Amino acid sequence: MSQAATVNIVFVLFPKITQLDFTGPAQCVSRMPGARVFAAAEDVTPIPTDSGFSIVPSVAFPSCPQADILCVPGGHGVAAAIEQKTVVSFVGDQAKAARWLTAVCTGSFILGAAGLLRGKRATTHWAYTHLLSIVGATHEQARIVKDGNVITAGGVTSGIDFGLRLISEVAGQPAAQAIQLALEYDPAPPFSCGTPSTASGELVRLLRSRTYDAAAAELEKALRHP
Repeated sequence: MSQAATVNIVFVLFPKITQLDFTGPAQCVSRMPGARVFAAAEDVTPIPTDSGFSIVPSVAFPSCPQADILCVPGGHGVAAAIEQKTVVSFVGDQAKAARWLTAVCTGSFILGAAGLLRGKRATTHWAYTHLLSIVGATHEQARIVKDGNVITAGGVTSGIDFGLRLISEVAGQPAAQAIQLALEYDPAPPFSCGTPSTASGELVRLLRSRTYDAAAAELEKALRHP
């Protein structure tokens, strides 16, 4: 059997990322035949996540190889990353030659800030979908949305589904199925409230008022005043 071609998969890191947006799909795609995973950031100092620990990038932006697959995680640091410019510039530069442009959760808005979602169907975390039009995208109600070579995923845990879908697109369905089995990915959540359509209205309103209304307003400000 011939050796699989090398596939460079670049995850873009920035402070206050949601770690599962990164680690979920990374765990999947790192097992894809030929995969070389790079965790790229402005420099290689530890990146604080939303989970009380930091992640050490493997490469700084200036020395990062060209991505075949570019993936942008989300998190509460997205607005600051957009305002700071360096991340958006790196994404825009890498996108020129990447085969796949992808994002998980609010990472979609970094793709959007780089001009990569104009005219595209896309998704993001449910609390921020109303902002996709600002970057020229049309929201599609789905956990994973593929439009051409752009794949976007919903919030947080959808990154695992996204990782398997991406493997299927790149390496074929048998490879994706083998990796799903190896990871024993067979979700059986204890509660049926994982989306606004299945959660109670009271729970949705509570989360919006406690966290997401303010976070969405901050992100909207960054998108409208880059």
